[in-house]
Amino acid sequence: QQRDKLRQYQKRISLNLERERALARRLLKEGGKEKALLLLKKKRYQEQLLDKTENQISNLERMVQDIEFTQIEMKVIEGLKIGNECLNKMHQVMSIEEVERIMGETQDAVEYQRQIDEILAGSLTEEDEDAILEELNAITQEQMELPEVPSEPLPEKIP
Repeated sequence: QQRDKLRQYQKRISLNLERERALARRLLKEGGKEKALLLLKKKRYQEQLLDKTENQISNLERMVQDIEFTQIEMKVIEGLKIGNECLNKMHQVMSIEEVERIMGETQDAVEYQRQIDEILAGSLTEEDEDAILEELNAITQEQMELPEVPSEPLPEKIP
């Protein structure tokens, strides 16, 4: 709002400068050199005010940008804060001891399964092994289907 008010003030001063310059020219033509000089001094003072106003507007715009950036930073910090709170809650739910316990139970279960596999693999006798190999050969022979051999004699070669 202040920036807009300063811009309006600048427009008003700019219009006054134009009027006073025109008035100073008219006074010079009419022979009022002293009044024209006084108006030009006033005009110079208003030009300086115009420069100061421009600097103030620039400062205000810079301040607005700083405020907007700070608001963005605050949102980022708030997001980080919420994220940290979520992580802390998750850590409370799942402690290191709980993870270690679960990992230990998993390792125990894997070891138990390995023992079962060893028992099953070791319980086969040599006869069982032979029977398994014979069954494997039979399945292999079934999969290999050979074409039937013709019963007719082969034709003789023609000389």
